[in-house]
Amino acid sequence: MAGRVFFSVTVSLDGFMAPEPVPAEVVFTPAGRDDPRARRWLAPVTDPTPDSLRRLALAGVVVTAGIVATGAAVRLSQSGLGCPTWPDCTKSSLVAARTPGDPMFHTWIEFSNRLVTFVLMVVGLAVLVAAWRFRPGPAGARRRDLVWLAAMQPLGVVAQALIGGVVVLTKLNPYWVSVHFFVSVAVVAAAVALLVRCTEGTGPATALVRPELRLLAGGLVVVVLAMLAAGTVVTGTGPLAGAAGVPRYQLPLQGVTQFHADIGWLLGGVVFALVLGLRLTGAPARVSRVSYVLLGLVAVQGMLGYIQYFSGLPAGLVWVHESASMLIWIGALRLLYTMRDRGSVTDPAPAAAKTAAQPAAENAAAS
Repeated sequence: MAGRVFFSVTVSLDGFMAPEPVPAEVVFTPAGRDDPRARRWLAPVTDPTPDSLRRLALAGVVVTAGIVATGAAVRLSQSGLGCPTWPDCTKSSLVAARTPGDPMFHTWIEFSNRLVTFVLMVVGLAVLVAAWRFRPGPAGARRRDLVWLAAMQPLGVVAQALIGGVVVLTKLNPYWVSVHFFVSVAVVAAAVALLVRCTEGTGPATALVRPELRLLAGGLVVVVLAMLAAGTVVTGTGPLAGAAGVPRYQLPLQGVTQFHADIGWLLGGVVFALVLGLRLTGAPARVSRVSYVLLGLVAVQGMLGYIQYFSGLPAGLVWVHESASMLIWIGALRLLYTMRDRGSVTDPAPAAAKTAAQPAAENAAAS
């Protein structure tokens, strides 16, 4: 918006005073206000469309799952105490600095993981702002369900940072490490839910498969959670719980590993039953595709689990195994969501649709 500045000038000549001020006008434009490039870059956040919000939500899924992979790398490389204090990295430095008795690369791995948190926060805030500004459908109303799901991402980052501080201050206590991990699991679930819901309407859900298959898919989500819990107990019990001197679960490693493997076999059986049931009942193709992908992921994950166990738990292979667990978690949630339909994101809400239909019904009755 242009602005005007007026200067009042009074001229004196031999005692003669000018009767009126002489205006001088300066027009200026604030820098960047009308920059089309800035508007174009900010539009997906400040003026989101269904497609741009979906892309932002997908970015949220990627970064929230990615922080699990970087956290696993910290633990498996024995770098959890590379920054031995919190929120500073060392007692004398906020950033990575040499710590007596610990290699410098441990410090950089742990400090880099902390820096990833800032990336996660930036993406989370962008997703939240976009969900707040999103006005789909003819009514142009804000979707509160999307705002709440989007808010889980920056709130989750704050929770992860605080719990991560407790993890460091307790010298990698395995109970706090498990809590830290499951906060990430919850944030990933909220990110997946946002990705699905931002492409849907707000109408009642219509089932696309038989009720028993939906119930089995819900059970699958529970089994995956049990598998994740058992997996973090196995890691917290074995040689890759962190540095040699960190606390561990006081459990028999062979016993917890066998229990984790048993849950894996149960998981494979449930997924196979779902694939077979969906095929025999003529489920929609997109539901079947997700089940096939999930079955393949579970098969690969099972093979990785046995290979890493019989090869002496190499850290790199264990990292792949732990990171792939997030893909199975995302796949299980996605399968459950694809089994119902809520219409298009641009469809009016049920109440609005009902209100709009009343005058038409009254006119039809009057005629």
